[in-house]
Amino acid sequence: MKIKRKVEIAVISDVHLGTYGCHAKQLLTYLNSIEPKKLILNGDIVDIWQFKKRYFPKSHLSVIKKIMDFAANGTEVIYITGNHDEMLRKFADTEIGNISIVNKLVLELDGKRAWFFHGDVFDISIQNAKWLAKLGGYGYDFLILINRVMNWCSDKLGKERYSLSQKIKNSVKGAVKYINDFEKVATDLAIENGYDYVICGHIHQPKMLQVGNKRGKTMYLNSGDWVENFTALEYQFKRWKIYNYNKDKLSAFYADEDIKDMNMNDLIAAITIVEQPKSKKKKKNKLK
Repeated sequence: MKIKRKVEIAVISDVHLGTYGCHAKQLLTYLNSIEPKKLILNGDIVDIWQFKKRYFPKSHLSVIKKIMDFAANGTEVIYITGNHDEMLRKFADTEIGNISIVNKLVLELDGKRAWFFHGDVFDISIQNAKWLAKLGGYGYDFLILINRVMNWCSDKLGKERYSLSQKIKNSVKGAVKYINDFEKVATDLAIENGYDYVICGHIHQPKMLQVGNKRGKTMYLNSGDWVENFTALEYQFKRWKIYNYNKDKLSAFYADEDIKDMNMNDLIAAITIVEQPKSKKKKKNKLK
């Protein structure tokens, strides 16, 4: 029997289930390697913007089932809404068993304050021209699809994998400036409001950085994504770390056997039936 790592908090974001760019199998492998007390889903888990009925494979359903299983087994699952799953914002502050939906979150961690939010609130293109942001999302998804084909060929030829979108981001001054501005706004606000940690997603750039200004200091953390970087944030023993699936192989296990052997109909049935843990009773709010 494989021993799973106990983690106080695991944070994932920007999974984009329902798109060709999502690497659900790698995420499922990671989720099966840990036993978190809290699982924080920091936005864009299901990509409602680009959702297509004809594309939602078994591996994507398996990720949802795994999250449901965590909740059924006592893990507190907190879903922070993002821009690609913004439809869930109408259900903010709703609790169903061990699963809660919020727009932002503040936690006390060993005497320090942590501020969690997705980060799209800082994106002017989303706030002022949502149609343009959605168009860009389709272009990004197409680029990722091309990249997957390229990397499949590279794997077959034994060559190193390559990220087209990462190369473009790093070479375009506007993209670099956007990321730097995003991080500065997030950290300035965190310092102003007395937060020791500010934890975001949205920009698909995993990072852990101590930042300071005249008013104080904070630690900026970004969980990255499961489209290009395959990263998560973990909090344990009063410390944060970035988990990188491609580099940290110590805790990679394959998907649970029961999930691996289930057909599509069984998976859907399992997802729609959520068992409530017997040891905990939480207030339920009805969806309106």
